[in-house]
Amino acid sequence: MKNKAIDNFSDIFDFNREKVIEIKNLDLYYGEFKALKNISMDVKNKEITALIGPSGCGKSTLLKTLNRMNDLVEGCKVEGSITIGGADIYSEKTDLAALRKNVGMVFQKPNPFPMSVYDNITYGPKTFGIKNRQILDEIVERSLKQAAMWEELKDRLNKSALGLSGGQQQRLCIARALSVDPQILLMDEPTSALDPISTGKIEELCEELKKDVTIVMVTHNMQQAARISDKTGFFLLGDLVEFGATDDIFTNPKDERTERYITGRFG
Repeated sequence: MKNKAIDNFSDIFDFNREKVIEIKNLDLYYGEFKALKNISMDVKNKEITALIGPSGCGKSTLLKTLNRMNDLVEGCKVEGSITIGGADIYSEKTDLAALRKNVGMVFQKPNPFPMSVYDNITYGPKTFGIKNRQILDEIVERSLKQAAMWEELKDRLNKSALGLSGGQQQRLCIARALSVDPQILLMDEPTSALDPISTGKIEELCEELKKDVTIVMVTHNMQQAARISDKTGFFLLGDLVEFGATDDIFTNPKDERTERYITGRFG
């Protein structure tokens, strides 16, 4: 169920396209260090795309280019192009607030704000000018239902979010990201700090969310990528070695380096 109270900037982005993210010949530098090398890949609408590979190979760096979080890193330089919903996100005309509203992010470590569950979820909508309590109440209920947490938290809305378990905190962070009705959700190892039961809940949640949202997920857990993703990209030393349907990557990889990684022979 979409939140009509927050404009989704549809005049800037067209999220009905089959290829919602298009990356072409992308190079990224941190100073003199080339962290991403000639990356080209497309992400289809309402699919889960997993990015796998050893630590330090460029997965999270690529993820952060998609909502321009790398802008915050001194000495970062991007060459090539990234279009989201048909719009060049590195254009000078790009509205960063609109971009980050539509391209939400969930981090490796749960990072709820030190405030109530209710205030965590309404923080984003309030920054977009929503003050009506009834609308905010509806957003809280919708977001928690989307994150499969409403029954758990409906009687704890005014309690501190810091009192929740790690798995609950991470799902709350997903609900917080969903509160502004993003079209794309970036997830940077969202289950790496969680126990198997919490991990399973987030995987189930992702499969439910992709009915409405496109998900790009960095994961070190190859079983997780195999379980829930539609497409998988294997990164190594800043290169996108192989990208394709997840079943193909895991059962019939075209590149020997991919096969060595997924069979545990390196990395």
